Amino acid sequence: MPYPIAHTMFFVLCISAVMIYTILGPLFRKELSRKNYMHILLLLFAGTGGALLPDIMAAYGILTGGSIQHCSIGPVSTHSLLFGSSAILFGMSVGYIGYRNFNKAAYMGVFSGAAFLSHLLLDDLARYEMDYLYPIYGSMSIFSYLDAEVARTDFVSYLLASYVFVLSIFFVIMITLFALSHLGFEFRYKPDK
Repeated sequence: MPYPIAHTMFFVLCISAVMIYTILGPLFRKELSRKNYMHILLLLFAGTGGALLPDIMAAYGILTGGSIQHCSIGPVSTHSLLFGSSAILFGMSVGYIGYRNFNKAAYMGVFSGAAFLSHLLLDDLARYEMDYLYPIYGSMSIFSYLDAEVARTDFVSYLLASYVFVLSIFFVIMITLFALSHLGFEFRYKPDK
């Protein structure tokens, strides 16, 4: 498992690059108000919470001096899409407390859910098998098929795994862009340039 700071940095710097891009200009020009800072901190809190949620039991184990086993809470795998619903609820709760607006809270939940998915993808890249479809299907790793040995023996499987790899990351980035566009962050197309 990558360290918690790696999960946070991967989500904030790679997946949420639009947010970073859109705040750098106003930040350097000192155009951000206190309300803007609170909005950005709220997004970072929801994203970081979602990105670290799958390892919640490891954090609990470290704090209590117990085991750092982090893959389940009871029978439920913390690295599954089923548990990902808790990241969405976490983000919605943070969004509702911060904005008192259900629509913004829903998009904050989507943002936190995308952070959760980025955690799963990063762990999968580190060659850990995930319980994505718990309780329907057992452990699997999307990225384990991207191996040179597989490419030599079965090119079609390798090609399909490559598409799944790229589309998985693309999907998480698009979810994040969708949520950020409804929370005030967006690129703009300027046809005049």
